[in-house]
Amino acid sequence: MKTISFLRSATWLLMLCSGLQAAASPIINSEDSLHLEKYVLVIHGGAGTILKKNMTPQKEAAYKAGLEDALKAGYKAIQAGKSSLDAVEATIRVLEDNPLFNAGKGAVFTHDGRNEMDAAIMNGKTLEAGSVAGVSTIRNPITAARAVMQKSEHVMLVGRGAEQFAKEAGLEIVDPSYFRTQERWDGLQKALREDSVKSKLDHSYQPAGKLGIENIDNKFGTVGAVALDKAGNLAAGTSTGGMTNKKYGRVGDAPIIGAGTYANNNTVAVSCTGWGEFFIRSVVAYDLSALMAYKGLSVQEAGKAVIEKVGKLGGNGGLIALDKEGHAALPFNTEGMYRGLVTADGKIIIEIYK
Repeated sequence: MKTISFLRSATWLLMLCSGLQAAASPIINSEDSLHLEKYVLVIHGGAGTILKKNMTPQKEAAYKAGLEDALKAGYKAIQAGKSSLDAVEATIRVLEDNPLFNAGKGAVFTHDGRNEMDAAIMNGKTLEAGSVAGVSTIRNPITAARAVMQKSEHVMLVGRGAEQFAKEAGLEIVDPSYFRTQERWDGLQKALREDSVKSKLDHSYQPAGKLGIENIDNKFGTVGAVALDKAGNLAAGTSTGGMTNKKYGRVGDAPIIGAGTYANNNTVAVSCTGWGEFFIRSVVAYDLSALMAYKGLSVQEAGKAVIEKVGKLGGNGGLIALDKEGHAALPFNTEGMYRGLVTADGKIIIEIYK
């Protein structure tokens, strides 16, 4: 045991001496090394088939810069003595305002050519939570989710009701055209063409699972953050534009407390990303907390277990989790997940690929 401990310590010292880029991959991908630091903020920007060979250097740099900006915003809040809720909201607002990510300004389009967004936030200290779903005029849905939590007697508001509430609460309301980006519009047109082909060649199309939709993970994407403040309080938040070409007012796991978002000071804060239907059916975020509370699993063990369960059902995606001690887990079963962490002393680590 002493030999193993010595080797881990030596490895960690070598990583520190090698600089941030050399340390980034082992820190995020090794369960052991995630115990070596106290993390105060973890974020994700979506999971899927994210391959380096398909990414230009310029776009990769832009994604990393966006993740870094978000981490800096949340860390600044924590360093100023603000709450984990403040840090989560500040972090996600940065990602919602960045058109690279499927939330806020970069939200994908529904089948009807609309941007319909969902978001949730949860306070680990009190178990208070708020969420909005199917909104199209609220610039920052995560802020609306927090307003629902703090300024109403409800947990979830949807559609026009949520937008009316947000307006009355003094939140920034924008024209739906604000959310439009050409890249997301082109993505919808591609999905519509694929749907047209499937309808004409129905005999050759085998839908995935029982949902009747193909598991094309470029349709997925979410942003999220989990934070631990100086008072020891956890918080989690998630925001998304959902699935490209989604129909019938579809809502995924992000705004559903316990499915895509959960926080409890006694255990963990969790934000999920991926094929929402499977995360809802698996109640992933709460299940991770329950495995820690009732079975005594570590955050890494519990995270791995719930993602394996999603995979066995046929779903894909990932999550970020931060426990009350500052230990982090970032499991995913896809080719990549935009993700990043910041330590208590301000060291930022960002990764994209598997």
